[in-house]
Amino acid sequence: MLQLLYCLLLASAVLLCRTAPTEKHGGSDTKCPLMVKILDAVKGTPAGSVALKVSQRTADGGWMQIANGVTDATGEIHNLITEQQFPAGLYRVEFDTKAYWRNEGNTPFYEVADVVFEAHAEGHRHYTLALLLSPYSYTTTALVTNTHP
Repeated sequence: MLQLLYCLLLASAVLLCRTAPTEKHGGSDTKCPLMVKILDAVKGTPAGSVALKVSQRTADGGWMQIANGVTDATGEIHNLITEQQFPAGLYRVEFDTKAYWRNEGNTPFYEVADVVFEAHAEGHRHYTLALLLSPYSYTTTALVTNTHP
């Protein structure tokens, strides 16, 4: 039963990635190389008002914050970072899940949900990170598209 629930949650996250409204992108990935979508698995609705930070790994192994934002009512953030701010490298997106769940009246287990990934290792790409949240778990998936064939 738990395995079925996990598959259902993962399928929901993938579905979220595939339904990104392209009109917000303005038809150009240069303004939106990284997009985030978050779904509240408890309510089955988009998770609005989730704060997040984007950091890039520095040469000395530390992290430098390069962007931050808050999801809108659709659970999304567009135009979070510019192409110039997003060269090849290692990135971390930190989602403030604790504040979100406290605002929803729940006591969460996690302080934050972190997604660490390497960008542009094989050339320019567009990244959509999807996060499926519950107070005691989170699942992430990514849709990576090659924007310049």
